[in-house]
Amino acid sequence: MQYLSTRDKSLRVSAAEAIKMGLSRDGGLFTPVNFPVLRALDVEMLRGMSYPRRAAYIMGKYLEQFRPEDLGLFAERAYGPDRFDAPGAAPLRQLDQHTWCLELWHGPTSAFKDMALQMLPQLLSTSLRMTGEEKTACILAATSGDTGKAAMEGFADVEQTRILVFYPRDGVSEIQRLQMATQEGDNVGVCAVEGNFDDAQNGVKRIFSDPAIREELAGRGCFLSSANSINWGRILPQIVYYISAYCDLLNAKEIKLGQKVNYCVPTGNFGNILACYYAKRMGLPVGKLICASNRNDVLTDFIRTGVYDRNRPFHTTMSPSMDILISSNLERLIFDLSGGDDQLVRSLMGQLEKTGRYEVPGEMREKLGELFYGGFCGEEDTASTVAMLYRCGYLIDTHTAVAAKVLTDYRRETGDMTPAIFVSTASPYKFCDSVLSAIGETPAEDSVDRIAQMEAVTGVAAPARLAALKGKAPRFHQVTKREAMENVVLDFLK
Repeated sequence: MQYLSTRDKSLRVSAAEAIKMGLSRDGGLFTPVNFPVLRALDVEMLRGMSYPRRAAYIMGKYLEQFRPEDLGLFAERAYGPDRFDAPGAAPLRQLDQHTWCLELWHGPTSAFKDMALQMLPQLLSTSLRMTGEEKTACILAATSGDTGKAAMEGFADVEQTRILVFYPRDGVSEIQRLQMATQEGDNVGVCAVEGNFDDAQNGVKRIFSDPAIREELAGRGCFLSSANSINWGRILPQIVYYISAYCDLLNAKEIKLGQKVNYCVPTGNFGNILACYYAKRMGLPVGKLICASNRNDVLTDFIRTGVYDRNRPFHTTMSPSMDILISSNLERLIFDLSGGDDQLVRSLMGQLEKTGRYEVPGEMREKLGELFYGGFCGEEDTASTVAMLYRCGYLIDTHTAVAAKVLTDYRRETGDMTPAIFVSTASPYKFCDSVLSAIGETPAEDSVDRIAQMEAVTGVAAPARLAALKGKAPRFHQVTKREAMENVVLDFLK
């Protein structure tokens, strides 16, 4: 299968090239030429498989040039018991007769990004070999909190790679910051940016599109690649858990084969819900795609009006991984909904860069309304949802609470009681201060002490790797202005 750029569909590359490059040279995102069909027979077969085997099978449909036995080995390494502390890697928790929560945070960094970033380094390393690449891949990533640690953990000491992560200095939780600042590995680096996530993300994109930097790095034996969800190797593993969750519902006899299920996904950069949309494109019986935002509700407005407008106040919230106003993966959706109209994509993305705003054609707006529901959750509702579910015996983080509340709003507004899965993207222990406050406790002064405090209060065990942060000395302290990010990259790659 080949992959093409959303901004120039005449540009086609192999899967290995798409994963290696991360971002197309024209600034577009790689997307598959077509989507493999997921037949009822495939689903029946997947039901009897373990999560790693499901992952290898599904990804194999998109990675035809990769050997099936290699994909099987990669999946066993990525999702085995030494990396994930829950059976099946991505378990479902039932809340009531119609509602389940898909827990995606049982990996080494306690965030859903592990589901992709335990796989991507293996896919990238193989892609380098398959393309005969001799240069070192320098992975640049902007993070709103979770991608950074998950990417650093995945790429730590991986041969022929170096990874540098940028994060907004005041836009991540203290636990997220400590996770990144204490990361081990000789090939990793992290730097705070004075600004928000969009500033960090725009800075990374600017570096990718700068031919002078690319030329300079080539002379040093390096080339740039990405671990953000702009990389197809990030999106592909995420498709798996939506299909896997459907299989688990079938195995539990909660649904019948072919019965539709609604999915509610908390998202900022649109990558996680895009993966669910791609699963639907393959043939998974997905009903409504419910897009859940926090106070930064640019996606809610877009789905409801067809107008994308980032010209609005930026809010720092208790769900910081969603504090985003430029949703990069929306470009892939627009490309697909337009029938592969690369000229339209170029025009809209150009308008976004120049004015911070664009409006999609009327027929696309209708498609959005048919496929998606957009809703947002404010701070008070986020906290009250955490408290409500805690009283019901379920401790969740703030991002998960956004999804739970928006799903409730959707059902109340539409009356649609189709079986639904809402997605849990992070352990509550990554956001102890907000969770403790929501359940009526006063957080301890020290961020790491809050982990033990929440264990004592709730009786819910903390992930071992988060508890191990206590007493661990940070390795990285660098802060840069957004306009100086290029210098940080060049310094890192001396």
